[in-house]
Amino acid sequence: MGSELGHNVAVTHKTELYPAIEPYQTGRLQVSTLHNLYWEQCGNPYGVPVLFLHGGPGGGCSIRHRRFFDPDFYRAVLFDQRGAGRSTPLGEFHDNTTQRLVSDIETLREYLGIDRWLVFGGSWGSTLALAYGQAHPQRCLGFILRGIFLCRKAEVQWFIDGIRHVFPEAWRKFSSMVPEHERSDLLEAYAKRLFDPDPRIHLPYARAWGHYEGMCSNLLPQAAAASAAHMESDAVALGLARLECHYMRHAGFMEEGELLRELPRITALPCTIIQGRYDMVCPTTSADDLQRRWPTCEYVVIPDAGHSAWEPGISAALVAACERMKSRLQMVG
Repeated sequence: MGSELGHNVAVTHKTELYPAIEPYQTGRLQVSTLHNLYWEQCGNPYGVPVLFLHGGPGGGCSIRHRRFFDPDFYRAVLFDQRGAGRSTPLGEFHDNTTQRLVSDIETLREYLGIDRWLVFGGSWGSTLALAYGQAHPQRCLGFILRGIFLCRKAEVQWFIDGIRHVFPEAWRKFSSMVPEHERSDLLEAYAKRLFDPDPRIHLPYARAWGHYEGMCSNLLPQAAAASAAHMESDAVALGLARLECHYMRHAGFMEEGELLRELPRITALPCTIIQGRYDMVCPTTSADDLQRRWPTCEYVVIPDAGHSAWEPGISAALVAACERMKSRLQMVG
């Protein structure tokens, strides 16, 4: 396990995940007549606030996500975004846009009485972190971002069709779910079925979507099989597949290249970008595009990792990034 450093990064000794922890507070937040969000707080109630943004969209948080943060130093806030995890309704794509999610984050921040927080997000979570930061830079202490996804057309096209050049078996299984004459536009073919209200129709396609993504998320096949089993489970698949499809069809509800164009709004803030060299879900070119426009960021490329946050090199780098941020955030309460 190692890292290729895009900039000089201070050595830190802490790289293991912190021990399992239970929240000291949980709750629910009604953010619209339709959507009700689950949230939790872990660690030190008087510590430096850090917001965890899960991937997907639709992936939801897990108990392991709490373990990136030193519970003595950080006040970690985790929540399931609209339609994801323990938020309800699961898989609901109506009234679900990037702008709504950004608004939800602000609603949650105000509800919890937090002035500013460190923003931590991977994959889609990196997308949402950038969108939130650009909308509310004065509320951000900095960013830790993994597996960069900028929601551009080429990135969506790569996920739907390009991965077949590396994982042809997984792509064939994914594409064979729809009739051959519809395979020229797999995104629309899946949308037609995922948004069908009948579970007998949408659930098999949600599981197939989750399986496809999981099989392409890790460098080693054993880990990929475990990711696929998780993502195709009924607790995850519907939220993940429906919302990823929904956001991809609408280009993340953003203009092409918007996140890079608006980057100057946040480049004065500290940032660490962590990227698996062999990330096939969110290829390294997006992280490279981002770091070249953010010259002061720390950029860490893990040479023996794919996309998943649970790749050993990536999870270690995420913990280390949180440790390095401590010195910058020491005076913030």
